[in-house]
Amino acid sequence: MAAEDRTVSSQRSVGVPVYPAVLSGRRSPAPVTERREPGASVDRWERTDDTLRTPPRAVAPRDVDDAGDLDDPALYFNRELSWLDFNWRVLHQARDLRTPLLERVRFLTITQSNLDEFIRKRVGGLKRQEEARVTELTPDGRTPREQLDLIRNAIAEMNEAMSRTWKNHLIPALRAEGMIIRSYDELEPEDREWLAGFFRNHVYPILTPLAVDPGHPFPFISNQSLSLAIVLQNPKAGTTQFARLKVPVERGRWVQIPRTGVFVALEDVVARNVQEVFPGTRILHCHPFRLVRSADLNRDDEEAEDLLQMISEELRERRFAAVVHLEVEQGMPQQVVDLLRDEMELEEEDVHRVEGMIDFTDCVELDDGSRSDLCYPVWDPVPSPELDPEDPEEETSIFTRLQAQDVLVHHPYDSFRASVQRFVEEAAADPQVLAIKLTLYRTSENSPIVQALIRAAEAGKQVAVLVEVTARFDEARNIEWGQMLERAGVHVTYGLVGLKTHTKVTLVVRDEEGEIRTYAHVGTGNYHATTARLYTDLGLLTADPDIGTDLVRLFHYLTGHAPEQEYRSLVVAPRDMRTVFEGLVAREIQHQRDGQGGRIILKMNAIDDTRMIRSLYRASQAGVPIDLVIRGHTRLRPGVPGVSDHIRVISIIGRFLEHDRIFYFENQGDPEILIGSADWRRRNLVDRVECVVRIEEPPLKERIRDILELALVDNRLAWDLTPEGGYRLRWPVSGGPVWNFHETLMARAEERRSRVVAE
Repeated sequence: MAAEDRTVSSQRSVGVPVYPAVLSGRRSPAPVTERREPGASVDRWERTDDTLRTPPRAVAPRDVDDAGDLDDPALYFNRELSWLDFNWRVLHQARDLRTPLLERVRFLTITQSNLDEFIRKRVGGLKRQEEARVTELTPDGRTPREQLDLIRNAIAEMNEAMSRTWKNHLIPALRAEGMIIRSYDELEPEDREWLAGFFRNHVYPILTPLAVDPGHPFPFISNQSLSLAIVLQNPKAGTTQFARLKVPVERGRWVQIPRTGVFVALEDVVARNVQEVFPGTRILHCHPFRLVRSADLNRDDEEAEDLLQMISEELRERRFAAVVHLEVEQGMPQQVVDLLRDEMELEEEDVHRVEGMIDFTDCVELDDGSRSDLCYPVWDPVPSPELDPEDPEEETSIFTRLQAQDVLVHHPYDSFRASVQRFVEEAAADPQVLAIKLTLYRTSENSPIVQALIRAAEAGKQVAVLVEVTARFDEARNIEWGQMLERAGVHVTYGLVGLKTHTKVTLVVRDEEGEIRTYAHVGTGNYHATTARLYTDLGLLTADPDIGTDLVRLFHYLTGHAPEQEYRSLVVAPRDMRTVFEGLVAREIQHQRDGQGGRIILKMNAIDDTRMIRSLYRASQAGVPIDLVIRGHTRLRPGVPGVSDHIRVISIIGRFLEHDRIFYFENQGDPEILIGSADWRRRNLVDRVECVVRIEEPPLKERIRDILELALVDNRLAWDLTPEGGYRLRWPVSGGPVWNFHETLMARAEERRSRVVAE
């Protein structure tokens, strides 16, 4: 059955929130106005009986026989398949008619990019496990081979769904808006003639055909590059030969014909004019293909004497890593497929035939900025009113403001530039600042944060930066940043051997009339000015001396390799984070048993640590209500009678990527709330340096409670996870209010600024 044909009947109306007022005694959020395209309708995949369900991939196992056995594989979803569930939810955004058209195209490109990364990391890793004869089962009871079989089938179905989404949904919708995409065969002769000239003048000179014969071995093909597989025939000798031609998409994938404005894919242009590249031969076959190489290499941090050199070598090796996935055009002859498969040492199930276009990541190029009406309305993050002076002539230092109060910033609703970036830039320019210390996991190109750190070092300040060079797919850029900082006199440390430093913290040390005072930022996201406009992240800016002292100790650990540190306000992994979180869950269990009411709300990117999941299962068994807002994958299976029937899991997918981590424990009406960089995944709790901070100020706690409440009552972007492993999109009741998490928070940001300024 095709993906979009799978529907389910609703067991209950998910358009009405389970908890209209989630936190006791609090108001429900004001609804927002829903935007709809005229005549909008949805197909069978998208909506049935006020619900929507993506094809389930997590494959919930057998029924639970013993509710007391919390190790039972039936209680856990497969991590890899649950991640693919997440990507189905992303793909749905490309088909949801309530989303602006060019944003739908963008969501298709995100789906493709996500899938490629998944194949590189997870399929590559599982294949290595299989080659190493790993026999250990996953928590859901599967071997590497069983997972690979399930994953390959799911990837094939997702590829087919992406192709149908492009062909049946997006191309017609784009055409209706005057953005016409056609194949070469659909063009008029005059347009074909223009493309032939374009090919000769702009494409032909940069092509490099690579033929295969006894004197020329099969060429190296780079990761994710688009190529043409060509079979040539010598008309005189009657012999055939294989050649590979890389499609030069670096300057753009789409060719627009001036006369008509029609777009044609570059590979189509090259394929239909390829005879000019091979004069004197006959072209028997010409078909596009693309491969994906593994990102999983055998790296042993413990054996690395020079971490920087090891990462540099890995980057070189990754370029030649094993191919784990091959996509070929549907019509490619089997003998050509077999040749490619043999040369790349792939199994038949690693080859995926694609009907139509291969690789949708370049579809984003269709947005040239001229059709803002087909995009989300522009959102300009609001300067935080606690930091932004009411009087434009006032020049109060950010440090003076932080002496008066802690400030919570919520990106992209609050401006990153006017808060976190300003914090670092003012520290770099302030003559009273003695030292700046910061962890750098990912950052933007031409990063203003890095430039500020360089200025600070050149001004003679002590600047220390922990650059994490093992941040996947950002290794090369981070090495470059680290070397640039070193040249400016910054003390650079390249992570810890055996541990990835994922925490996001900044420490500023200031001399105030002979007294040393510290200022800090502890965040959930990277110091990345670009993603701060796209990802939702929280950050605490504070002059709290305990937090400052804790960060001094944390940096001593990171740069001086002194692990035995004591922390008062911060919770640090791997030292004590898991233990602290288990204790907080246990406390809610005790409150529930004492009749005082327990309550847990967790907002994270993912949860797969089985020890923490068992802790939540025990809390559910004790009757503690638990809400999880998990954007991505989860091993936890909600709604199992006697085990997790008090646990609800939702996923919010929309305009912004949910990236913040919030940990809420009711604590008898005196909530303990923490924010930070860690998900409840084993890698975060055991294999990474992570940091979360307790929020102490009542107004900041109130704001975070409000964020959580808005998330839990959303009925526009939220998906409910069923015990069977399916996700159902909440749909507003006909004629009822629409609660859109992202739009409501944008409106709240504007209201908050206006209110504070007025006061």
